[in-house]
Amino acid sequence: MKSLPAGNLEDCLLSKVDSRRQRISQTVEEVQKVIHQLTTEISHQDIRFQAVPHFDTYNRNIKVLAPGQFLVTVPIKGLAGYREASEQRWRYYTLQGARLPCPLPAPEGLQQWLEVEQFVKSLWQWHEADVNIEGDIVPAKVLQVFRKLVENAIRTCHLSGKVSMLANRAAVWVAVETSGGQVELELAPAVEIPTTWSQKARWPRCLQRWPSPERVKCIKSFGFNLLARSNYHWELSFLQAEQVLLEQLDEDGGCRRKCLQVMRQLKEDVWCPGKRPVLTSHHLQTVLFWTCEKYPHFKDWQVFSKAFLRLVRKLHKCVSQHFLKHYFVRNSNLLRCANSGELDAVAQKLAFFLKNPQISLP
Repeated sequence: MKSLPAGNLEDCLLSKVDSRRQRISQTVEEVQKVIHQLTTEISHQDIRFQAVPHFDTYNRNIKVLAPGQFLVTVPIKGLAGYREASEQRWRYYTLQGARLPCPLPAPEGLQQWLEVEQFVKSLWQWHEADVNIEGDIVPAKVLQVFRKLVENAIRTCHLSGKVSMLANRAAVWVAVETSGGQVELELAPAVEIPTTWSQKARWPRCLQRWPSPERVKCIKSFGFNLLARSNYHWELSFLQAEQVLLEQLDEDGGCRRKCLQVMRQLKEDVWCPGKRPVLTSHHLQTVLFWTCEKYPHFKDWQVFSKAFLRLVRKLHKCVSQHFLKHYFVRNSNLLRCANSGELDAVAQKLAFFLKNPQISLP
């Protein structure tokens, strides 16, 4: 197999990485001002939703999935002291509260139900019928309430010329005009569960050599979130734990972060461009985590060209098989709902690159 070219071409691509970082930082700064304004107004209207704070540096509530696609977690207030459910009782309802007669499958992978009884303390508003059916906090009803609050906040904050609702989505999406163009944001209400690790996340695996036991303990101390993104189930999310892993990738001086940055740049420019790509930054970082676990030693990440091609081969395998395990919840396939045709197209581009791995700039 051919190796990657060295020298000016690689330097040019790394220059594009730096330019991307500056562009994204500018967009995030504009986006978080809008989000802070909207969610501050929303929290005034309904105390169950907190304002997303404004940070001068990294904002843990904003995840960049692609240059034009962001995930924004909006913290939920009034639910504290989480406990795993002792009794598994899966129920499905219409939004009006009627129980659906047909038995449907139990949640899988990252999905779970959420009962108000699972919290030691809860505001009385979480027991109200606008979000609660027979003790279950139903994501569809939470999203219904939240969507109306977002629509009202856009008008109240006089942002109608800058922010617009995106229709025909199960979750709450808005489009925001920025100086670099329009970006799409998913606003996901999030139950933050700090210091507790989900029983579904059976991590680390036995005899796992990366990350270190001390790092694992630190990561698990950040807990997890439950996001309202679909009708019936809450979705487990480990955004903060993943960010800690990313921040501490190269303490031994390796090139893991550089590999991820270059792979992301090629993904956005060549392999999978567009506003709504079938592969996001979250998919790429998951591929990196699995590769780091398989190759835990510094010697495996000393030579950029070898490490990078190893990473691309892993990505190609996952995309070709339409199968990428979530790093923390292994029985969840992150590509399960992805468009098969789009995945196959990306797999072809990756195969072409691996046959002739010349970094070609668009």
